Amino acid sequence: MGDKGNSAEASTLTDLTVALQRHGMLIRGGFRLTAEDEQGLVGFPYLAARPGVRTLLLIGNAGPALYEAFFASGDPVGKDPLDDWTRRVIAPIAAKFDARALFPFGGPPWLPFQRWAMRAEGLKASPLGVLIHPEFGLWHAYRAALIFDQAQDLPVRPALDHPCDSCVARPCLTTCPAGAVTAAGYAVDNCAAHVASRDGEVCRTSGCLARRACPIGAAHRYPDRALAFHMTAFLRGRGGEISHPDRSGSVH
Repeated sequence: MGDKGNSAEASTLTDLTVALQRHGMLIRGGFRLTAEDEQGLVGFPYLAARPGVRTLLLIGNAGPALYEAFFASGDPVGKDPLDDWTRRVIAPIAAKFDARALFPFGGPPWLPFQRWAMRAEGLKASPLGVLIHPEFGLWHAYRAALIFDQAQDLPVRPALDHPCDSCVARPCLTTCPAGAVTAAGYAVDNCAAHVASRDGEVCRTSGCLARRACPIGAAHRYPDRALAFHMTAFLRGRGGEISHPDRSGSVH
């Protein structure tokens, strides 16, 4: 592509970054589809089934900025208020940049966002099962993907070391009061039972203690209101009830 095309692609990336920043989001990475992708040979059948797709950009958040925007938009209401807000925010951005929006929620079928993220950013899973970032630690997420029919510039992808490889103490494996996080995996039922119990108040109001124990990215930790919001959603998704409610009679 000539200089004019490269300039247009760079402008798209810059303008998209600005549009996302207003909502506490950022471009997390991306990739261009190869011939193998288009033939469905490497685990991306959804993209292979969409002729003309050339570039995928992952949209996400890191740190508290997204939650500042989300909570400022009004009291979270409805079954999935963060998902609903994300759709409302991303839809006009996708239309403005002539892209199609995909989301990690709303399934089944569930789109392979973690696989896309590993390809786009080169991240690996932590012992908690979620991808860990060497700067943001566990305080990041993927909220959407934009797919373009044209080739787009991609964010610079720095060489990243996997922070868990050099972590000797591994406090994430020893901090969980329910013993739900171990080297063998994550016992989600044990976690949910503890969070809903009398002893789980700290987890309900301040978030997963194993996640908080990770020293990587501590400066980017979500605010307690966001952590409590996610714990409430986690319990609701598990069909759980709080066996020891807070003073207001419920968990928010």
